[in-house]
Amino acid sequence: MFNIVFLLRWTTKADIISTVEFNHTGELLATGDKGGRVVIFQQEIENKSLPQFRSEYNVYSTFQSHEPEFDYLKSLEIEEKINKIRWLPQKNAAQFLLSTNDKTIKLWKISERDKRPDGYNLKEDDGRCKDPNSITSLRVPVLIPMDLMVEASPRRVFANAHTYHINSVSVNSDHETYLSADDLRINLWHLEITDRSFNIVDIKPANMEELTEVITAAEFHPHQCNTFVYSSSKGIIRLCDMRESALCDRHTKLFEEPEDPSNRSFFSEIISSISDVKFSHSGRYMMTRDYLSVKIWDLNMENRPVETYQVHEYLRSKLCSLYENDCIFDKFECCWNGNDSVVMTGSYNNFFRMFDRSQRRDVMLEASRENSKPMQVLKPRKVCAGGKRKKDEISVDSLDFNKKILHTAWHPQDNIIAVATTNNLYIFQDKIN
Repeated sequence: MFNIVFLLRWTTKADIISTVEFNHTGELLATGDKGGRVVIFQQEIENKSLPQFRSEYNVYSTFQSHEPEFDYLKSLEIEEKINKIRWLPQKNAAQFLLSTNDKTIKLWKISERDKRPDGYNLKEDDGRCKDPNSITSLRVPVLIPMDLMVEASPRRVFANAHTYHINSVSVNSDHETYLSADDLRINLWHLEITDRSFNIVDIKPANMEELTEVITAAEFHPHQCNTFVYSSSKGIIRLCDMRESALCDRHTKLFEEPEDPSNRSFFSEIISSISDVKFSHSGRYMMTRDYLSVKIWDLNMENRPVETYQVHEYLRSKLCSLYENDCIFDKFECCWNGNDSVVMTGSYNNFFRMFDRSQRRDVMLEASRENSKPMQVLKPRKVCAGGKRKKDEISVDSLDFNKKILHTAWHPQDNIIAVATTNNLYIFQDKIN
């Protein structure tokens, strides 16, 4: 069972969290918000040896990643909201991450500085240049200790390659390239080259009136640098191999589950749209999230998923009102735990669900301020879809659809999870006995 160890609250509309991502070790956790800011949290090093405090995270660095812009050719405002953050594997003392808004991707370097040079020959301590004639002796500059400073500096700006809104960024396993996807195209970039990218998928029809589907998410395989997948609004996942051709419009595999005729309705196409796709760490499986369910696919079996988990099936009777208030278009993300045995995704009323794949069990928990006392154990929640409601159950009619968990992340090694509820960030860890 999980208990809360950290809660951070923001107050303004610009503070609404739009993405959450652990780095490859789990030591750092980055969040992006609607105001274009990136906030990085660091795991407390002195507490790593104490299991009950190992998931304490404190603010490490905050910087403005994107600013609002205006496209004068199209008379469109480009908002600063951070759509995705992706960490690059660490190669030296510095950390690198990619952040993107709707149009522009930036590569940021996050580095520490705890020493400063002292004893210049040609400069005063305040930076003014000395008169060369006044210098009578030379000295060797030295580095002296100073208070720790964390600096975030933009190293690359990848712009002007997307006509439509960027929805995905994924770093390749070769650590040299990455892909970015918008509604109709996927581009391949080299991390060192900013002025050009290669278009590897283009589903834009010659006549836009013939458009029937859009790209909703894309991700590289964790081990095979030539393989990637992208999902669509039709509930289809296509796996492509870049070795076959430069333009991957023809997929290698197509994953699609036949629709059950008995469940066919006006909303079928909307709720089948895939909002997120994630490869397992092993690379053998992939997980997709549509509006009502999470599905696990074996890459060797295309005709149906090997596992299907209902996230909030009790909402099927509420689809009409969810359509009217636009909640039916919410894009929920999903994530794997470190060993691929458990998957997690969000729901409404600040609920989130975990599905244990091996034991075929699931639990629904709530992230709320009422349950935000440190080390408080989360109690499982249940929703009553109809009939007589039990004591600890909540009625489906009393769910708050303005409270929703769209963004979740799982520590790559420990049972520590990060959950974003609008402008609150919760960090939970498994209970330590």
